[in-house]
Amino acid sequence: MRTPFVAGNWKMNKTIAEARDLVSTLSIKLREINSVEKVLCPPFMSLLAVSTLLEGSDIGLGAQNMHWEEKGAFTGEVSPAMVKELCKYIILGHSERRAYFGETDEIVNRKLIAAQTVDLTPIVCVGETLDQYESKLTREVVSKQTSLSLRDVSPAFAPRIVVAYEPVWAIGTGKASNGPEANAVVKDVIRPALAELFGNETAQAIRVLYGGSVTSSNAVEFFGQPDIDGALVGGASLKVDEFAAITKAAAN
Repeated sequence: MRTPFVAGNWKMNKTIAEARDLVSTLSIKLREINSVEKVLCPPFMSLLAVSTLLEGSDIGLGAQNMHWEEKGAFTGEVSPAMVKELCKYIILGHSERRAYFGETDEIVNRKLIAAQTVDLTPIVCVGETLDQYESKLTREVVSKQTSLSLRDVSPAFAPRIVVAYEPVWAIGTGKASNGPEANAVVKDVIRPALAELFGNETAQAIRVLYGGSVTSSNAVEFFGQPDIDGALVGGASLKVDEFAAITKAAAN
Protein backbone atom coordinates (compact mmCIF):
# COMPACT_ATOMS: atom_id res chain seq x y z
CA MET A 1 0.00 0.00 0.00
CA ARG A 2 1.24 3.47 -0.90
CA THR A 3 0.85 5.99 1.93
CA PRO A 4 -1.41 8.89 0.86
CA PHE A 5 0.45 12.16 0.38
CA VAL A 6 -0.92 15.70 0.43
CA ALA A 7 1.28 18.77 -0.08
CA GLY A 8 0.30 22.43 -0.04
CA ASN A 9 2.13 24.68 -2.49
CA TRP A 10 1.66 28.23 -1.23
CA LYS A 11 3.40 29.70 -4.29
CA MET A 12 4.21 33.43 -3.85
CA ASN A 13 1.69 34.04 -1.09
CA LYS A 14 1.83 34.98 2.59
CA THR A 15 4.29 37.22 4.38
CA ILE A 16 6.20 35.75 7.33
CA ALA A 17 3.61 37.07 9.77
CA GLU A 18 0.76 35.72 7.66
CA ALA A 19 2.51 32.37 7.34
CA ARG A 20 2.80 32.10 11.11
CA ASP A 21 -0.90 32.81 11.52
CA LEU A 22 -1.89 30.27 8.89
CA VAL A 23 0.33 27.48 10.24
CA SER A 24 -0.67 28.10 13.84
CA THR A 25 -4.28 27.34 12.94
CA LEU A 26 -3.70 24.78 10.20
CA SER A 27 -1.29 22.60 12.17
CA ILE A 28 -3.93 22.01 14.85
CA LYS A 29 -6.41 20.77 12.24
CA LEU A 30 -3.83 18.59 10.47
CA ARG A 31 -2.58 16.92 13.64
CA GLU A 32 -5.99 15.30 13.97
CA ILE A 33 -5.57 13.55 10.61
CA ASN A 34 -3.50 10.38 10.61
CA SER A 35 -2.29 7.95 7.91
CA VAL A 36 -1.42 10.76 5.47
CA GLU A 37 2.01 12.22 4.75
CA LYS A 38 1.39 15.97 5.08
CA VAL A 39 3.67 18.67 3.71
CA LEU A 40 3.56 22.47 3.61
CA CYS A 41 5.62 24.40 1.03
CA PRO A 42 5.69 28.12 1.86
CA PRO A 43 7.90 30.73 0.15
CA PHE A 44 11.61 30.73 1.02
CA MET A 45 11.24 33.76 3.30
CA SER A 46 8.85 31.89 5.61
CA LEU A 47 10.65 28.54 5.81
CA LEU A 48 12.49 29.28 9.06
CA ALA A 49 9.41 30.64 10.81
CA VAL A 50 7.24 27.75 9.67
CA SER A 51 9.89 25.14 10.55
CA THR A 52 9.90 26.42 14.13
CA LEU A 53 6.12 26.13 14.37
CA LEU A 54 6.10 22.60 12.90
CA GLU A 55 8.85 21.29 15.17
CA GLY A 56 7.71 18.14 16.93
CA SER A 57 4.71 17.65 14.64
CA ASP A 58 4.15 15.07 11.92
CA ILE A 59 3.79 17.80 9.26
CA GLY A 60 6.70 18.03 6.85
CA LEU A 61 8.23 21.15 5.36
CA GLY A 62 9.16 21.66 1.72
CA ALA A 63 10.62 24.36 -0.51
CA GLN A 64 9.18 25.31 -3.89
CA ASN A 65 12.41 25.35 -5.91
CA MET A 66 16.20 25.26 -5.71
CA HIS A 67 19.31 25.47 -7.88
CA TRP A 68 21.22 22.33 -8.83
CA GLU A 69 24.69 23.66 -7.98
CA GLU A 70 26.20 23.19 -4.54
CA LYS A 71 27.23 26.87 -4.28
CA GLY A 72 28.58 29.70 -6.42
CA ALA A 73 27.84 32.96 -8.21
CA PHE A 74 24.13 32.44 -8.82
CA THR A 75 22.53 35.62 -7.52
CA GLY A 76 19.05 35.10 -6.16
CA GLU A 77 19.28 31.30 -6.11
CA VAL A 78 19.16 28.84 -3.21
CA SER A 79 21.36 25.72 -3.04
CA PRO A 80 20.25 22.18 -2.17
CA ALA A 81 22.25 22.29 1.08
CA MET A 82 20.51 25.51 2.10
CA VAL A 83 17.12 23.91 1.54
CA LYS A 84 18.16 20.75 3.39
CA GLU A 85 18.94 22.72 6.55
CA LEU A 86 15.22 23.40 7.02
CA CYS A 87 13.32 21.06 4.71
CA LYS A 88 12.78 17.41 3.95
CA TYR A 89 10.91 18.01 0.66
CA ILE A 90 11.43 19.99 -2.54
CA ILE A 91 9.03 20.75 -5.40
CA LEU A 92 10.75 20.45 -8.77
CA GLY A 93 9.59 21.29 -12.29
CA HIS A 94 6.30 22.96 -11.45
CA SER A 95 4.58 24.16 -14.62
CA GLU A 96 4.99 27.77 -13.53
CA ARG A 97 8.74 27.25 -13.31
CA ARG A 98 8.69 25.66 -16.74
CA ALA A 99 6.46 28.34 -18.31
CA TYR A 100 7.75 31.54 -16.70
CA PHE A 101 11.39 30.70 -15.98
CA GLY A 102 12.28 28.47 -18.91
CA GLU A 103 12.91 25.28 -16.97
CA THR A 104 13.34 22.27 -19.24
CA ASP A 105 13.19 18.57 -18.46
CA GLU A 106 17.00 18.61 -18.44
CA ILE A 107 17.08 21.36 -15.82
CA VAL A 108 14.50 19.54 -13.70
CA ASN A 109 16.63 16.41 -13.95
CA ARG A 110 19.75 18.24 -12.77
CA LYS A 111 17.82 19.51 -9.77
CA LEU A 112 16.49 16.03 -9.05
CA ILE A 113 20.00 14.57 -9.06
CA ALA A 114 21.04 17.38 -6.69
CA ALA A 115 18.10 16.57 -4.41
CA GLN A 116 19.22 12.96 -4.35
CA THR A 117 22.74 14.06 -3.35
CA VAL A 118 21.52 15.91 -0.24
CA ASP A 119 18.74 13.41 0.56
CA LEU A 120 15.75 15.67 -0.09
CA THR A 121 12.46 14.02 -1.03
CA PRO A 122 11.49 15.47 -4.43
CA ILE A 123 7.98 16.20 -5.69
CA VAL A 124 8.49 16.20 -9.46
CA CYS A 125 5.76 17.85 -11.53
CA VAL A 126 4.71 16.82 -15.03
CA GLY A 127 1.73 17.80 -17.17
CA GLU A 128 0.52 18.99 -20.54
CA THR A 129 -0.66 22.45 -21.66
CA LEU A 130 -4.16 23.17 -22.95
CA ASP A 131 -2.96 23.20 -26.58
CA GLN A 132 -1.26 19.85 -26.09
CA TYR A 133 -4.33 18.44 -24.37
CA GLU A 134 -6.66 19.59 -27.14
CA SER A 135 -4.24 18.23 -29.76
CA LYS A 136 -4.36 14.85 -27.98
CA LEU A 137 -0.65 14.96 -27.17
CA THR A 138 -1.05 14.20 -23.47
CA ARG A 139 0.50 10.74 -23.67
CA GLU A 140 3.51 11.90 -25.70
CA VAL A 141 4.20 15.00 -23.61
CA VAL A 142 3.73 13.50 -20.15
CA SER A 143 5.66 10.34 -20.96
CA LYS A 144 8.61 12.37 -22.27
CA GLN A 145 8.58 14.72 -19.28
CA THR A 146 8.57 11.78 -16.87
CA SER A 147 11.34 9.91 -18.67
CA LEU A 148 13.66 12.89 -19.08
CA SER A 149 13.04 14.50 -15.71
CA LEU A 150 13.67 11.30 -13.73
CA ARG A 151 16.50 9.70 -15.70
CA ASP A 152 19.83 8.68 -14.12
CA VAL A 153 18.34 8.44 -10.64
CA SER A 154 19.71 5.74 -8.35
CA PRO A 155 17.35 2.73 -8.16
CA ALA A 156 17.69 2.86 -4.38
CA PHE A 157 16.51 6.49 -4.30
CA ALA A 158 13.71 6.12 -6.86
CA PRO A 159 11.00 4.93 -4.41
CA ARG A 160 11.48 8.18 -2.46
CA ILE A 161 10.39 10.26 -5.44
CA VAL A 162 6.86 11.64 -5.53
CA VAL A 163 5.46 12.51 -8.97
CA ALA A 164 2.71 15.12 -9.34
CA TYR A 165 0.57 14.97 -12.48
CA GLU A 166 -0.60 18.54 -12.98
CA PRO A 167 -2.34 19.24 -16.28
CA VAL A 168 -1.31 22.83 -16.91
CA TRP A 169 -4.76 23.73 -18.21
CA ALA A 170 -6.21 22.91 -14.79
CA ILE A 171 -3.78 24.80 -12.54
CA GLY A 172 -5.36 27.85 -10.95
CA THR A 173 -8.14 27.90 -13.56
CA GLY A 174 -10.89 26.27 -11.55
CA LYS A 175 -11.16 23.74 -14.40
CA ALA A 176 -10.00 20.49 -12.86
CA SER A 177 -9.60 17.27 -14.72
CA ASN A 178 -11.89 14.43 -13.62
CA GLY A 179 -10.97 11.36 -11.62
CA PRO A 180 -11.08 8.67 -14.32
CA GLU A 181 -9.29 10.88 -16.88
CA ALA A 182 -6.49 11.79 -14.46
CA ASN A 183 -6.19 8.20 -13.28
CA ALA A 184 -5.82 7.00 -16.87
CA VAL A 185 -2.86 9.32 -17.40
CA VAL A 186 -1.21 8.09 -14.23
CA LYS A 187 -1.91 4.40 -14.92
CA ASP A 188 -1.30 4.30 -18.69
CA VAL A 189 1.36 7.00 -19.16
CA ILE A 190 3.27 7.89 -15.99
CA ARG A 191 3.62 4.46 -14.38
CA PRO A 192 4.75 2.80 -17.65
CA ALA A 193 7.37 5.55 -18.05
CA LEU A 194 8.50 4.93 -14.47
CA ALA A 195 8.61 1.18 -15.15
CA GLU A 196 10.94 1.75 -18.10
CA LEU A 197 13.27 3.70 -15.85
CA PHE A 198 13.15 1.66 -12.65
CA GLY A 199 11.22 -1.56 -13.26
CA ASN A 200 7.57 -2.34 -12.60
CA GLU A 201 7.91 -3.04 -8.87
CA THR A 202 9.43 0.37 -8.17
CA ALA A 203 6.98 2.07 -10.56
CA GLN A 204 4.11 0.66 -8.52
CA ALA A 205 5.73 1.83 -5.28
CA ILE A 206 6.23 5.46 -6.37
CA ARG A 207 3.41 7.73 -5.28
CA VAL A 208 1.74 9.82 -7.96
CA LEU A 209 -0.37 12.82 -6.98
CA TYR A 210 -2.93 14.85 -8.88
CA GLY A 211 -2.70 18.63 -8.92
CA GLY A 212 -4.78 21.29 -10.64
CA SER A 213 -7.72 23.08 -8.99
CA VAL A 214 -8.08 20.48 -6.24
CA THR A 215 -10.80 21.41 -3.73
CA SER A 216 -12.63 19.74 -0.88
CA SER A 217 -15.51 19.21 -3.32
CA ASN A 218 -13.58 17.16 -5.89
CA ALA A 219 -10.86 15.61 -3.73
CA VAL A 220 -12.86 12.46 -2.97
CA GLU A 221 -13.29 11.79 -6.69
CA PHE A 222 -9.54 11.96 -7.31
CA PHE A 223 -8.53 10.05 -4.18
CA GLY A 224 -11.00 7.30 -5.03
CA GLN A 225 -8.94 6.40 -8.10
CA PRO A 226 -6.62 3.39 -7.67
CA ASP A 227 -3.51 5.03 -9.14
CA ILE A 228 -3.82 8.50 -7.56
CA ASP A 229 -2.11 8.67 -4.17
CA GLY A 230 -2.90 12.19 -3.04
CA ALA A 231 -2.63 15.77 -4.22
CA LEU A 232 -0.35 18.74 -4.71
CA VAL A 233 -2.70 21.53 -3.69
CA GLY A 234 -2.34 25.16 -4.74
CA GLY A 235 -4.87 27.85 -3.82
CA ALA A 236 -6.87 25.65 -1.48
CA SER A 237 -3.78 25.11 0.69
CA LEU A 238 -4.06 28.74 1.78
CA LYS A 239 -7.49 28.09 3.32
CA VAL A 240 -7.42 26.22 6.62
CA ASP A 241 -10.73 24.39 6.37
CA GLU A 242 -10.30 23.57 2.68
CA PHE A 243 -6.82 22.09 3.05
CA ALA A 244 -7.81 20.17 6.18
CA ALA A 245 -10.84 18.74 4.37
CA ILE A 246 -8.71 17.69 1.39
CA THR A 247 -6.20 16.01 3.69
CA LYS A 248 -8.99 14.25 5.57
CA ALA A 249 -10.38 12.99 2.26
CA ALA A 250 -7.00 11.44 1.51
CA ALA A 251 -7.00 9.71 4.89
CA ASN A 252 -10.40 8.22 4.20
